[in-house]
Amino acid sequence: MSRKMVFGRYDVAACMTFMSYALCSLIIPMCLVPLAASLGFPLDDGGMSLGGALQMGRSVPMVLAMVLCGFAAGRWGKRRTMGVSILFMAVGIMAASFAPVYGLLFAALVVAGLGEGVVEGLATPFIQGLHPKEPGRYLNVTHAFWSVGVIVAVLAAGFLLYYGVSWRILVFCAGLVSVIPSLIFLLPDRNLVEHEEQIHWRDIVDKSRAIVRLPRFWLFFAAMFFVGGGEFCLTFWCASFIQLEYGGNAWVAGAGTACFAAGMFVGRMGSGFLVHQRTLKKLIVILALGSTVVSLTFPLLQSLWVLFGLLFLAGVGAGPFWPSIQSDGAVRIKGDYTMMMILFSCAGVPGSGFFATLMGVVGDWAGLRASFYLVPMCFFIVFILMTYDMLSRRDERISDSGRLQPIESTGWSARL
Repeated sequence: MSRKMVFGRYDVAACMTFMSYALCSLIIPMCLVPLAASLGFPLDDGGMSLGGALQMGRSVPMVLAMVLCGFAAGRWGKRRTMGVSILFMAVGIMAASFAPVYGLLFAALVVAGLGEGVVEGLATPFIQGLHPKEPGRYLNVTHAFWSVGVIVAVLAAGFLLYYGVSWRILVFCAGLVSVIPSLIFLLPDRNLVEHEEQIHWRDIVDKSRAIVRLPRFWLFFAAMFFVGGGEFCLTFWCASFIQLEYGGNAWVAGAGTACFAAGMFVGRMGSGFLVHQRTLKKLIVILALGSTVVSLTFPLLQSLWVLFGLLFLAGVGAGPFWPSIQSDGAVRIKGDYTMMMILFSCAGVPGSGFFATLMGVVGDWAGLRASFYLVPMCFFIVFILMTYDMLSRRDERISDSGRLQPIESTGWSARL
């Protein structure tokens, strides 16, 4: 029987972090059509590649930050590192709102990407360290607030853009809101007892080297790459797809993206409260196949209302992938779970940037509809990889009784 879930101050901070992270990530895609026209690269006139490249420009510094955030966390602890990184994210997004040309917008998003990379790398192991027993449930619930942020971003942005509010004001406000969770992390907490011992960088390198030598790690690493691609292609391009292919306004485009985000919220909350840690693998495999079938229909649809319904179903299927695959991999593969989750994110984020950019390139070449076939391709590859893992589980942490052993929260992984 599953334990009752208990949430504290830093669970709230983590939920707000994911919500703010989503606001900062989605505000640019939501404003992309008027933003591109304002800065001289209209999407309907060969500017899709430049639009998609904004996410790649964000992804590269994110990966760099993720690679280095383990060393920062080892020196200052995950909590402080998270707080400072959220400030970087906020400042970068607010700076983007003042960019007069494409190059400066790109540079501002690089700064935001540095902060987002640390958030992406440390938020999941931070939660896993707070709840070492059945971490997958807490991860799915906390990650669900990414979807809450998406819904708020796309509906608010769509509504305000429709009524003529400048995209610059919306981008600035998204960055400003992100300051709140940073303060929760950084303000003193008398009830928190932190480990003062610093972790030497060689220990972190040794932990990383031990993980990357495991063949099964690379299977999960590849799955995360394609999960990032499938999920973020829909998140990034959905609003532009509705505006360009269906003639919808910004409000309608926001509603469509919100349908996908609402589905992700339902999928993650449902997985968090209803699915046991031991059944995560079956859940991933079933949802990967379902998401493949649903997303295959997107380039073929003509009805906007049918598209909205299927976007919701795709969100239900895709939502649990990111937190569930990370949690399942951290439990089944031997190694330090903090570094493992950072490395998993080092696959998911480049996948997001690579496929978002590739969709823009394919969109300029063959049309945005045709580029949406990249989404089911990504989900089907996830299905193949996770099915293979389910059928050949040799590196699980299994006790003699046949049950998954809980992760030990010792050393660096336990540091807040």
